[in-house]
Amino acid sequence: MPGPSRTPTAATTPAPHPWNRYVALGDSFTEGYGDPEPQSPGGVRGWADRVAEELSLGRQDFAYANLAVRGRLLQQIVDDQVGPALELRPDLVTLSAGGNDIVFRGSDPDKLAERLDPVIGLLSATGATVVLFTGPDWGGTPVFGRIRGKVAIYNENLRTLAARHDGVVADLWTLRQLTAPHMWDPDRLHFSPLGHHTIAAMVLDTLNVDHTLKPLEPKVLPVSSWRDARSSDLVWAKDYLFPWVVRRVRQRPANLGLKAKRPEPGPIFGPGMAHGPFPAGPLPAGKP
Repeated sequence: MPGPSRTPTAATTPAPHPWNRYVALGDSFTEGYGDPEPQSPGGVRGWADRVAEELSLGRQDFAYANLAVRGRLLQQIVDDQVGPALELRPDLVTLSAGGNDIVFRGSDPDKLAERLDPVIGLLSATGATVVLFTGPDWGGTPVFGRIRGKVAIYNENLRTLAARHDGVVADLWTLRQLTAPHMWDPDRLHFSPLGHHTIAAMVLDTLNVDHTLKPLEPKVLPVSSWRDARSSDLVWAKDYLFPWVVRRVRQRPANLGLKAKRPEPGPIFGPGMAHGPFPAGPLPAGKP
């Protein structure tokens, strides 16, 4: 279990961390909506990309996939993203789910947590570090302030699930910087680039990872920091990953046009950057 947060001690070469394969699951929050970036897949960047960029520093074997799709409800995330995540054999998983259910569907936060419980257990049982997100405090807004109590109940349920399954809580509720208007997109539903940057720093601090993110100074997309795809990786994607994606699309024709922005785990797009799947070969020691 990661320890308490700490202040970065190096400007460009953070201390080593134990993760090589990171998969992000969720909805528009994890996809990166509100943080536009033409060089990124789907035209958005977001906190998960920013976290992956930091985790990749000095790590030629690091790879990242983002399976999040905007608008997804909790059960859709479970049905469409958890299976692919397990197939990719990550050692770090971030999962944010249930926010759309509470905000737009008026769902019961206790029942949502019951549905999420076995999913977190399944992910944790692989040996991966599982990071869960509490909802932000919308108490100061005229509309979403009315669901503040339900968000708070769901947050407490998530803390219980994290404790039960040895997970990690990335706490948006207590991240008071998010109360500032400039942390939010004009729609007040999604975060701005600065908000995504601030959340990325919080996630890295929660994981006890030294990083180069500075408060109120969002970093531009790196020109090059990730490994190039290898031919063996491309064979793996052709033989295993792409057929799975095709099967899922055929099973759910209504979902055409909405897909994960990074279903192929590998380097982030950027000037001169290629992309490809997770490194071939065995998992890191101690991981299934």
